[in-house]
Amino acid sequence: MPAENHKVAQLGEAADVRRHRIELAAALRLAAKFGFNEAIDNHFSFALDDDRFLINGYGKHWSMLTAADVLLIDGDGKVLDGEGVVEATAFHIHRAVHRRYAHARAVMHTHMPYTTAIACCEGGRLLPISQTYCLFHDRIGYDENYNGMGNHAQEGDRIASVMAGRPVALLASHGPIVTGPTIGQAFSWLYYLERAAELQVLAEGRNQKLKLLSDEVVQVTQAAWDGDIGHHDRHFAALMAILDKEQPEYRELR
Repeated sequence: MPAENHKVAQLGEAADVRRHRIELAAALRLAAKFGFNEAIDNHFSFALDDDRFLINGYGKHWSMLTAADVLLIDGDGKVLDGEGVVEATAFHIHRAVHRRYAHARAVMHTHMPYTTAIACCEGGRLLPISQTYCLFHDRIGYDENYNGMGNHAQEGDRIASVMAGRPVALLASHGPIVTGPTIGQAFSWLYYLERAAELQVLAEGRNQKLKLLSDEVVQVTQAAWDGDIGHHDRHFAALMAILDKEQPEYRELR
């Protein structure tokens, strides 16, 4: 490649990295805004290629994270760009999911309360009782066994295997993992997953028989969700616009 073209390519990649850092910072701030995060734990990442991904550094509250706090690391956990450290469970879980599934460019793991409450029940499942559920029909891999912190490679690989190619996992006594081809789609799915779980927990709390949707209705409704091309990225863009007005400092880069 001629030197001039190589320089243009490098500038283009740098611009993409900056954009993805800003998007991850927005997703992390929004997660804090909606109460999806737990303390300074949980983690979001985005794969740039087969061996490099962006991930939030450990130790800063999500409500204060900026794009500068999003680190670029390699497949060995070495920080290539940025200042900070990556928490062990973040590294092992996200590396395993990124390596196993090429479609999972964005990976988001939280302990958000309603979804995690379902995961804390014996045989906990998201049930077909709402329109929002239909987005996730047959797209969740369920983990039945909590094995402790995912702070080593074997547990990261086991968690990734639970997904079995699906974009979402519900980890027993732990919480969800949501993936997507873009940060916007993954975050929008995370948002809708928690809303579907909230509806279920609230409905179950009424001590009345749940009204289950038929398989036919579920499939038709899921097709309608899928047919709205670009909806999730538009949703995320709308949420970023709120942050741009309320918390513009999230975009800051060193």
